[in-house]
Amino acid sequence: MTKQDRGPRELRWAVIFLRVALGLGYLSAVADRFGLWGPLGTASVAWGNFHNFVAYTGKLNPWCPAALVPTLSWIATSAETVIGMALISGFFRRIVGLLSGLMALTFAMAMTVVLGVHEPLNYSVFVVAAASFVLAAIRD
Repeated sequence: MTKQDRGPRELRWAVIFLRVALGLGYLSAVADRFGLWGPLGTASVAWGNFHNFVAYTGKLNPWCPAALVPTLSWIATSAETVIGMALISGFFRRIVGLLSGLMALTFAMAMTVVLGVHEPLNYSVFVVAAASFVLAAIRD
């Protein structure tokens, strides 16, 4: 095997790792919303239940009428579930990578506007967006 041959194989494994890591990250956040990591107050638990996630969604989207915040919460949760599963499976990898990047960047911008830049940096939301865009840009 020449040096040239190693590059694509190594890249293939890096892409798989990136897909799985991003996908599990999304699914872990969804699991948190349904209390699967424990109640609020447990180490590394951000919400602990869906009610707390709805409140957080409302905080990040002050422009959204209160009556629509639960719907927006379900849309975000559904999108993260579908994107997480699609990333792990490799289904339409480049399109899903782009959608993941757009979703994460939108989330990062909302966090920045409402909470300041420190919050999305602490939670690596810009990193998730950038990694997703890299995943979308890699051609097989």
